[in-house]
Amino acid sequence: MATELFRNDRHRVIVFNDLVRGDDGVQANQMLILHGDQSMLLDPGGALLYTPLSMAVARYLPLKQLTYIFASHQDPDVIGSADRWLTYTPAKIVCSKLWGRFVPHSVPHYMETGRDRYVLLPDEGAELVLGDTAVQCLPAHFLHSVGNFNVYDPIARALFSGDVGSSMVTDEPYAPVHDFRGHLPKMEGFHRRYMASNRACRTWVHMVRQLDIDMIVPQHGLPMQGPQVIGAFLDWMDELRCGVDLMTAPGKFTASSVIRPLSAT
Repeated sequence: MATELFRNDRHRVIVFNDLVRGDDGVQANQMLILHGDQSMLLDPGGALLYTPLSMAVARYLPLKQLTYIFASHQDPDVIGSADRWLTYTPAKIVCSKLWGRFVPHSVPHYMETGRDRYVLLPDEGAELVLGDTAVQCLPAHFLHSVGNFNVYDPIARALFSGDVGSSMVTDEPYAPVHDFRGHLPKMEGFHRRYMASNRACRTWVHMVRQLDIDMIVPQHGLPMQGPQVIGAFLDWMDELRCGVDLMTAPGKFTASSVIRPLSAT
């Protein structure tokens, strides 16, 4: 099921949130920005998702008209299906320059896709033109990838934040969160483990506070909308101790379990 987050006469934002079923993988959202005859599909996922997602996207535009595929980082649940999108669409893949040499590992050698199919972002980010507007590809490094980017859509006033702001949800309807404290238990463990450090969090928060944002739309879980919940989330991220902040000196190794190969039958 698709959810339309924004619409005016020239611009639409659609989220596909329920294409990963059951135990097949971690719940993930795929976002589609449409502006005039230009389009961008964000974090389309791996082979698991290509068929259902391509069918869902085709309800909004022919695949042969897709302009960009954006990959916030290199994980397979973000861009593992690169080969199929490169085969069946003319879209260019937009990703960090750090991952421009790694994403092609998902593409068979016989496809011979050249550099012209990739837009590699410098560390400081860049604007990406979509018709008569542009989205901003903003650095979010070490949250949780060393070459990580968010996308800010100034028309929808939406920040597509990748793993930042992600929550672990199951059967909840896809709808904006308005109670941050009630939502926090679904986010906290993930952020403490997957975000690199408080310094990285603070750098990101300082950048985001300068944007005019109505929605933060992560790759996993539910979006957050409105100044109160977004302000509370940014305050929490600003103080979050995570990743290397929580590391301690290693003690004596003690195995809690033993793993052996299966016996031959």
